[in-house]
Amino acid sequence: MGIGPSTKETTLHHFRDPLLDIIDTDDDIDLLGIMVVGTPQSNEDKVFVGQRVATWAEAMRADGVILSCDGWGNSHVDFANTMEEVGKRNIPIVGLTFVGTQAQFVVTNKYMDTIVDFNKSIEGIETEVVGENNVVSKDARKTLAFLKLKMKKAGE
Repeated sequence: MGIGPSTKETTLHHFRDPLLDIIDTDDDIDLLGIMVVGTPQSNEDKVFVGQRVATWAEAMRADGVILSCDGWGNSHVDFANTMEEVGKRNIPIVGLTFVGTQAQFVVTNKYMDTIVDFNKSIEGIETEVVGENNVVSKDARKTLAFLKLKMKKAGE
């Protein structure tokens, strides 16, 4: 498994990342930063990475987290673990990843209740078209709206 052509983000996509553009221009959100983490091979390291991300978000006193994953399959193990670690710290979290019809989550947990799927192919599958299944502005706006709702609910 892993990432294929349609779920790979090109360099141009990184320079014009719609998620960052939407968040950075929203007056209601104070962007604290961006964490970039890899997908370790061993399960022990996968757990460690998720704990470090969550500890870092907690130390920064983040009011909410968007976790974006540009892979699927084995990468979703890390994704699920990190969502759980952040959620256990009572930080509202929304996930953004490729799911589609073929890629059911390998593992799940109760903190994976708000996931935005950025699959774009009609068949709901990973394709051979470079960048076809990438985040667009609509996905970013939807993700941010979900996060704002969860943050509002957490503040009540």
